[in-house]
Amino acid sequence: MDKATVAIIGRPNVGKSTLFNRLVGRRISIVDDTPGITRDRIYADVEWTGKIFSLVDTGGIDFSGKDSIVNQMIRQAQYAIDTADVILLVVDANEGMTSADEEVADILRRSNKSVLLVCNKVDNFNRKDLLYDFYKLGLGDPIPISAGNGLGIGDLLDKIVAHINVSVDIIDEETIRIAVIGKPNAGKSSIVNRLLGQERVIVSDQPGTTRDAIDVLIEHEGDRYILIDTAGLRRKAKINEAVERYSVSRALEAVQRSDVAALVIDAVEGVTEQDAKIAGFAHEKGKGLIVLLNKWDLIEKDNKTVSRYKQDIAEKLGFIGYAPVLFISAKTGQRMDKILPMVKYVFEQSSMRISTGVLNDVIREAVAISAPPSSKGRSLKIYYATQVAVRPPTFVLFVNDTELMHFSYERYLENYLRRNFGFEGTPIRIAVRARKE
Repeated sequence: MDKATVAIIGRPNVGKSTLFNRLVGRRISIVDDTPGITRDRIYADVEWTGKIFSLVDTGGIDFSGKDSIVNQMIRQAQYAIDTADVILLVVDANEGMTSADEEVADILRRSNKSVLLVCNKVDNFNRKDLLYDFYKLGLGDPIPISAGNGLGIGDLLDKIVAHINVSVDIIDEETIRIAVIGKPNAGKSSIVNRLLGQERVIVSDQPGTTRDAIDVLIEHEGDRYILIDTAGLRRKAKINEAVERYSVSRALEAVQRSDVAALVIDAVEGVTEQDAKIAGFAHEKGKGLIVLLNKWDLIEKDNKTVSRYKQDIAEKLGFIGYAPVLFISAKTGQRMDKILPMVKYVFEQSSMRISTGVLNDVIREAVAISAPPSSKGRSLKIYYATQVAVRPPTFVLFVNDTELMHFSYERYLENYLRRNFGFEGTPIRIAVRARKE
């Protein structure tokens, strides 16, 4: 069965994200004293006394706002309520009960879900007077905690798991983790929502809407994927807020813990210098990589359009020439059904192991076709090759003198390995060692 879901709900700035991070045990949600920082639903697994549940952090429910993003935040919180097994209504004990708390509590009472009333920012548990007003919400006994100082967290977890009777399946190692990366406003969230078949991440034409990296587990044709929708990676010169800087670091962290990165490029803008830098980060980290040229529906086409775009990609992103390219439209759904099969294929390519015998046969063949470089009368000799790792495929060549290996010949060997084994969508690492090593 699926894991039980526990949703953290409340008005803005009552400490929901701080509580989320405390329960998870690591800093996942962005924490800042600016109301409205957490806009989307953030998921993470929590284990307590042998039970595992999926914890959801939501944007604050703010009934006073009028703009479209505020309305979407309310819808996101409502969706979390609808899908949760247990709901934590977080209130600020220091501020006391507000009309917004009452409105949120009214929504929760009508949900017929298990609700725990969590009074945050209680640094002195002898101050019972801080809790009295909250009994009026009709949600049972208030639970005093201090998320910032870690007080009362164990008691809260005990109460949460007491409401959980769902067995779980631990995410296995073959679950493919996909980091959706790219510049702000390239359409990453729209792609994630289309893949999920539901409105999972807030979509807006305002750049920088997605500030956190969002993880969600999906299944497709028997395979399991974790989709990570990341904050758009901006130029450093354009990062002015501390929150934005942290969002960028979160996006880079998302790439590091992914298996395959999906680089989303705005087809209207074409390939930019920033796209190349983002691709370069995924390449340097050895991640599988696919390129999604989004907004293809907006491009006027003739019989040479695709070849022109491919040529532009080859020129500006030549260092990831191994990455397959899909021309898609998240808006219309064009070729969206090709993404997950391609991700799976790239994951399999990056996980491929070549037997030592076959590998050395191919290396000898490559050497016979193009002789190794030489210097001052000495020629490079490759004695032996072995694969030492996957994701990315990593090979060690034992030679007579490492100084004789030229970069161009190493690239030649890489291309020869690709010609024989594929390795489509994945970087290849080649290390050269003297035989005595």
